[in-house]
Amino acid sequence: MDGASTKFSISGTTPYANALWWKQLGGKDSAHNFIYDVYYYLKSPSAPQALEFDVNQTVGSKWFVFGTECVLKGTPHWDVYDPYNHRWVATSIPCKVPKVYTWNHAVFEFHRTSTGRNEFISVTINGIKSYFNRSYAPKTGNSSTVNVAFQMDMNSSATDYSVWLDRLRFTYW
Repeated sequence: MDGASTKFSISGTTPYANALWWKQLGGKDSAHNFIYDVYYYLKSPSAPQALEFDVNQTVGSKWFVFGTECVLKGTPHWDVYDPYNHRWVATSIPCKVPKVYTWNHAVFEFHRTSTGRNEFISVTINGIKSYFNRSYAPKTGNSSTVNVAFQMDMNSSATDYSVWLDRLRFTYW
């Protein structure tokens, strides 16, 4: 896109294998609002099982996992992560299979509530905003940190593929 994108790749023979990349940003216990803004590009958009975009915050003894996953197989849709029960929860928000050789723009909005829950607010893909309106209790943690992550999941055939990320901007306050 701007000549400074990062290429992420996954390959192998293990069905449903995944690869995770993350960036630790230090502690920011006072942060309650998070925006993950990124452009992504695929040459083989039918290859992934899912693409995952996450934010994590640990405050004291609570670990807030803002996990979102674009499930591309079956009926493509967005999942959100329920950290307390350690499970993905399907939403009714569609996640369209990206067009080949096309940059897509994703913006995720999250909030840590005053009552100690992680709230999934919205996802905007290529200018179309959908609201999750979901919140979950955090799981147990024991540090002070904020990080942003991207994960690639392989399909049942372990099809190799690559994803390019560009203009990743993470804002929190």
